[in-house]
Formats: sequence, C-alpha cells, structure tokens
Amino acid sequence: MQPALRVLTALACLLLLAAARVSGGQPIGATAFLASATRLPQLRSLLVSHHGQLVSEYYAKGVRPTGLANIKSASKSLISTLVGIAIDRGLIKGLREPIVTWFPELRNDADRRKQRITIEDLLTMQSGLESTSGRNYGRWVQSPNWMRFVLTRPMVANPGEGMQYSTGSTHLLSSILTTAAKANTWQFANDALAKPLGFTLARWPTDGQGIYFGGNDMLLTPKQMVSIGELYLHRGLMNGIQVVPAAWVDASCVPRTASVYDGDRRYGYGWWMQDFQGGTACFAWGFGGQYIMVFRDLDLVVVATSSTAVNDDRFGYRRQLFDLIEQHVLAPLRAASATR
Repeated sequence: MQPALRVLTALACLLLLAAARVSGGQPIGATAFLASATRLPQLRSLLVSHHGQLVSEYYAKGVRPTGLANIKSASKSLISTLVGIAIDRGLIKGLREPIVTWFPELRNDADRRKQRITIEDLLTMQSGLESTSGRNYGRWVQSPNWMRFVLTRPMVANPGEGMQYSTGSTHLLSSILTTAAKANTWQFANDALAKPLGFTLARWPTDGQGIYFGGNDMLLTPKQMVSIGELYLHRGLMNGIQVVPAAWVDASCVPRTASVYDGDRRYGYGWWMQDFQGGTACFAWGFGGQYIMVFRDLDLVVVATSSTAVNDDRFGYRRQLFDLIEQHVLAPLRAASATR
C-alpha cells in the first residue's frame, strides 16, 4: 500500500470511530471515549453495545478483536448461568438442595453444619467454609485434589450467614454440573449456552480430576462477552430462544449479600451489582478488570478486558475505568434519555 493511501485509510478509520453514535443520533463522545481509553495502559479492550448495536469498540495496540481474553472471576457469573439452566432442566432440584446430595462424604465430617450448605449458599458465597481465595488460593490450586481441599476447609460461619468470597464455592458448582449433566462443564456450557448464542467456547483449565475450573480462567473474545451481556439484558432471551430462564436472570441480579471490602458492591447469584451515574449495573467481574456490565434501564452492555498481571485496585485503574464509562458512555446516554 502506498504511504498516501495508508494515511487516507487511517484518517477514514478515525473519522468512522469519531462518528460512532448511539441509537437516535445522539453522539456518545467517541473521540473522547477513545482518547481516554488509550490513556489506560492496563486496558485491553472496551466495547459498548446500545439497543443491540455495537456502537464503540476500542482495542489496545496488539490486541486482536478475535483474540481470547482470560475473564478470570467473571467466569463465576457464567457458572451461575449454567446452574440456572440446569435447575430449569431438572438436572439440579433447586436452590435449597443441600450439596451433601452431591458430596456424600460430608456426612462423615465432624462439623455437621457442612450438611446444611445448599446450592444457593455456594452461588451467594455464603457456604461458611473457609475461603480458598486470597491468601489460601496458592495452596488450594497446588493441592492434588481441589474438591477435597474445599470440602475439608473448616467452617468459619454458619451457612447463609455471611459472605466468604471463595472460588472453591463455584468450583464445587462445576463438579455438581458435571455430575448432573453427565457431561463436563465445557461440553454443557457449549451445548446449553454458547451454541444458542452462535459461538463455541474454548477449553479452559481443569483440576487434577478433570473438573473444569469453576469460577476462573474461562476464555472468551470481547464480542462473546458482549453476547453474554446481551443475553442478561434481554432476560435470557436470544434470537427468540429462552436460553436462560427469565426468572433466573432477574434473581441473579437481586442483592443477597455484600462485599466485606466495599458495601457498595452487592452480590447476587454469581453477579455483582453497583450504582453508576444514576442507575444500577448488574455485572460479571474478574481480576485485573474483566467486566461484562449490564445497564437494563439504558438498554446497554459495556464490556472491558484488561491485563491480568495486576489487580485492578492498583494504580487506581478500576476507578479510572469506571470514570471513563460514567463520563463518556453513561452520562451522554442519560442526558439523551432526559431530553426525549
């Protein structure tokens, strides 16, 4: 390509990006949006879908739109989605089913409270078991049997009486799904979730017993993440198919408990809730800054992928990312809504 033609092509692309508009002709401030995105070195991609249309996309240098992102703990929201499907299909009896049904070895545990832990307790991070996250994460994932490690943790609270954020809880759910569906979690996720959305999930890591990691390290492209957000935005309905029960989507975004570190962040069935710019987002969230954010009142989905090398608390990155979304996406949309 001739240098002059390359320059013209680049200018044309910039003009198209700067002209990105939301439905109804209201600009979302694409130029400022992109300029702000480039100032966040941890940010890998940022996508905005409004009224079902992808209106803005940002990819950092070297990031391919079709590249897979490790969504880290945002995987927990997908595991929750699969549990909702499994309950709807009768593969799991319900939220109040004790997990001792699936792990009969708990009947032999000296702490009888473990027999009272339910599916709902695992979904809401209120099992009462000592967490396998944080300072215990390394010991857990290096152990020869992840399931045994989780189930033999001491009880630090009664079931249902306080949030103990633990990836072990969602890994137990992955094991339950594997037994209930008579297929591994990857197969069930593809058949029940990804296929109706028009894509195939990549394989992600398993434990030593072959159970797919429940609650971490799932791999999706940013646009696949948008599809998950759109599914929740439309209460589980996609292309005329009720992929996830509407009642499950609604229930997942009802606060059941709150973060012990920040009470403004509430937790439902594997999904977080937080107030933003005059409204509330229901969102999947993973280490480093992996987000699938659903703003139902605005008919809006925002997806972000970020470096997994550092916590999104570091260097104020999470706040900077949220400021970008609030200033350059939410504020213009709310202003446009107010004038209609």
